Amino acid sequence: METSDHTATSEDPFLARKRSSGTTTKRSTAGHLRLDEENGSQSNASLRTKRKRKTAASATANCIKYGALFLLVAQMVGLVLLMRYTRTQEGQMYLASTAVFFMEMLKLVICVVIAVYQIGWKESWRQTLVPVELFKLCVPSFLYTIQNNLLYLALSHLDAATYQVCYQLKILTTAIFSVVLLQRQFSAQKWLSLVLLMVGVIVVQFHSSSESDNHHHHHPEDVLPQHKNVLDGADATTHASERFIGFVAVLCAACTSGFSGVYFEKILKGSTTSLWIRNVQMGLPSVLVAFATVLLKDGASVRTQGLLQGYNRTVWTVIWVQALGGLIVATVVKYADNVLKVFAASFSIVLSSVISAVLFDFHPTASFVVGASLVILATILYAAPEKKRRKKTILPLTSSSLKR
Repeated sequence: METSDHTATSEDPFLARKRSSGTTTKRSTAGHLRLDEENGSQSNASLRTKRKRKTAASATANCIKYGALFLLVAQMVGLVLLMRYTRTQEGQMYLASTAVFFMEMLKLVICVVIAVYQIGWKESWRQTLVPVELFKLCVPSFLYTIQNNLLYLALSHLDAATYQVCYQLKILTTAIFSVVLLQRQFSAQKWLSLVLLMVGVIVVQFHSSSESDNHHHHHPEDVLPQHKNVLDGADATTHASERFIGFVAVLCAACTSGFSGVYFEKILKGSTTSLWIRNVQMGLPSVLVAFATVLLKDGASVRTQGLLQGYNRTVWTVIWVQALGGLIVATVVKYADNVLKVFAASFSIVLSSVISAVLFDFHPTASFVVGASLVILATILYAAPEKKRRKKTILPLTSSSLKR
């Protein structure tokens, strides 16, 4: 009886251990749940933070990309219009060769500052002063200097809109030299765009010739009719010859631009040297070539009236805009893509035409509009991504298919 009473009143040790273990399990489960909730909230917070940072970085990148694109359009349009204005303004004309020399000097200083900032003074000059590399880059240096002088000559004889359209021939020359020097192959779409580009430039040239024929000249009233006809014919011939000189200058500039760009790309491929070091290496001979051009072309005028004859604030603005243009293009290439760069070139053609029609004596004809539209279409088509054809997958024959 005592045993039975003892058994009835006391708890089974196994049941006690089970109850205590269950309580402990519940407590531990609750603790794990709380820890999971805390960890989950922390992970969600970290995810939200990462998303915010990613969104902020994306917004910053977009701001830089479209800001650089805006600067590129402004640089393209502003440089051409300012150069055209300085080459047609009244008063003493500045020397184009000296403007190119100061521009090359400014570009060299900017590239040296960036190279020193990146890798230090001693290392930058150690990598720059390599005789073999300097000798290689003498070719594009010489051609770029000639090209810049040709651009001043072209804008002295062509309006800004016609110049912008015709200068897009550098796409064609770059493609041709890429095939010759780099053995690059182009698709049918790109060749079609190059043909459209040529047709557009030819149509624009018809606009130039028709404008020369329809150009009205005003003479004093006391001039006899037969003398007026002679003067009109002489003026028309002079105007046509000037525009022809401008077109030849643009064509030569496009050729030098295409060859220099492809040659420089060939040197950059397979090289670990910094791009800014390469620019410094190319800038040193460019300054020497530009200074030699000043002495050979305008040496007598410089000795009598100095390097800064005809200079004003507008001329210095042109030099700064042209020198900083390379930095803007580098920023666009780094943060944007080729499509946006082409969009900037096409938009600059339209904007230059509109501004020239409003501010300058430019009257676009139907042939100019058609030609400029073809050039813009060709530029966009050249940079458009191509659709790759999917190859049909041929499934291997299985044993079951063979039995059938």
